[in-house]
Amino acid sequence: MAHHKTDHRKSPEHGSPAKKAPDPFSLRGFLKTLGPGLITGAADDDPSGIGTYSQAGAQLGYDIGWTMLLTFPLMVAIQEISARIGRVTGKGIGGNVCEHYPAWVLNIIVALLFIANTINIAADLAAMGDALKLLIGGPGFLYVLVLGVVSVVAQIFLDYARYSAVLKWLTLSLFSYVAALAVTKVSWSEAIHGIAVPSVQWNSAFLTTLVAILGTTISPYLFFWQASQEAEDQRVDDRKQPLAEKHYGAKEEFRRIRADTMVGMAFSSLIALSIIITAAATLNATGTTDIETSAQAAEALRPIAGVFAEFVFALGIIGTGLLAVPVLAGSAAYAIGEGRKWTVGLARKPREAAAFYGVLALSAGIGILLNFTPISPISALYWSAVINGVLAVPVMVLLMIMVRRHDVMKRFTIDGPLYWLGWLSTVAMAVCVIAMGIGFFV
Repeated sequence: MAHHKTDHRKSPEHGSPAKKAPDPFSLRGFLKTLGPGLITGAADDDPSGIGTYSQAGAQLGYDIGWTMLLTFPLMVAIQEISARIGRVTGKGIGGNVCEHYPAWVLNIIVALLFIANTINIAADLAAMGDALKLLIGGPGFLYVLVLGVVSVVAQIFLDYARYSAVLKWLTLSLFSYVAALAVTKVSWSEAIHGIAVPSVQWNSAFLTTLVAILGTTISPYLFFWQASQEAEDQRVDDRKQPLAEKHYGAKEEFRRIRADTMVGMAFSSLIALSIIITAAATLNATGTTDIETSAQAAEALRPIAGVFAEFVFALGIIGTGLLAVPVLAGSAAYAIGEGRKWTVGLARKPREAAAFYGVLALSAGIGILLNFTPISPISALYWSAVINGVLAVPVMVLLMIMVRRHDVMKRFTIDGPLYWLGWLSTVAMAVCVIAMGIGFFV
C-alpha cells in the first residue's frame, strides 16, 4: 500500500526497474503514503465503538469530550510502536512472540485474540444488519449473512492492491458522522468546554463509560493488524526489506509510519468526538440516556435531528462495519498464522496460504453464526470487551519489552518520548482493566 522511497535501480530479486515512489510533498503523494495507520484508525471506530461513543454522549453529554484528547497520544504511541515492530522485523506481533517467547505465551494470546475478535465480529455484524434494516426494512438476519459473506469473500479473492484501495475508500464512510453533526443543533460553547476542560464524576456510570472508551480506542486487534500490515506492505514492495536486514532509508520509513499513524488516529478521534457531540446535543439534551447499540442511536436521532441524521448515522455503521470486520478477522488470522509459521498474507493467493485464509473465514463464519443463536449481541460485546481488556495489558507489556530488545529490533530499539508514551498507554490500559474488574465484582 505505502510506497515511499525513490529507487531507480533494478530490483536485485526481480531484475526489473523499481516503481517510482509518490512525491510525499504533493497531496496525492501524501495520500498514497497512508495505509496501515489510516485503515487501523478507521477500523477503531467499528459499529461496537460507535455504540460506545453514542452511549457516552447520551449518558454524560458534552462533559465526556475531553477523553478524546486524553486517548489520542496514547493511541498514536502504541500503534506507532506496533507498526515499527512490523517494519523493522518483517514480521507481525504473532511472529515475533513465536520467535522470542515460550509457546504457551503465544497460545494464550492468540486464543484470546481469536475469541474476542470473533465475538466482536458477531456484534458488529448485528449492528450492521440492524442499520440496514432501519434504512430499507426487511429481515436483519439476512443482512447479517450477506454482509458477513461479502466481507470474507472480498478479503480472500480480491487482489491485494485493489483490496487495500477498497479499505482506504471505506474510511470515507466515517465522514457520515461529520455530516450528522453538521445538521445537529450543537451548543458549541459547551462542547468546546467539554473537550478542553476535563470533568470527572466519581460515580460508577462515569467510571464505567471512561473504561469503555479507553477499552474501545486501545484494542489488541489494532496492534496485531497494523504490525502485520507493515510487514505485508514490505513483502509486496520489491524495493523494501525488513529494516533489521537493510537499514538504509529507516528515517524516511519511520517518518512515514508516524505520519500515517497520526493521521489515522486523529481521524479516529475526530469521528469519535463527532459521535459523542451529536449524541450529547440530541439524545442527552432530550433526556434519552438508555442507548445500548449504534443502531438504537441512529433510530433515536430521527425524531430529534430528522431523517437525514438517522440515514447518515446508519449508513456510517454499515460502512465502518465493512471496514472493521475484515480487520478483526484478518488480525486473528495473521496472529495465528505467524505463530504457527504458516505462509500468511492477503497478497497471497488462497491456494498459497490456505491455512491463513481458513482461520480468517472461520473467525468470520463463527461471528455470522453467533447471530443465529440465543446469545445477546450486547452481552457478547460486554464479554468481548472483558477479554480484550485482559489481553491488551500483557500484549502491551510484551510490545514495550520487545522494542528494547536488540535481538528483535537490532539498531532500531525505541527510547525517548515514544517509549515513555507507550508505557503510559500501557499503564492507562492496566488501570482500565482493574477498574473493570472492580466494577464486575462489586
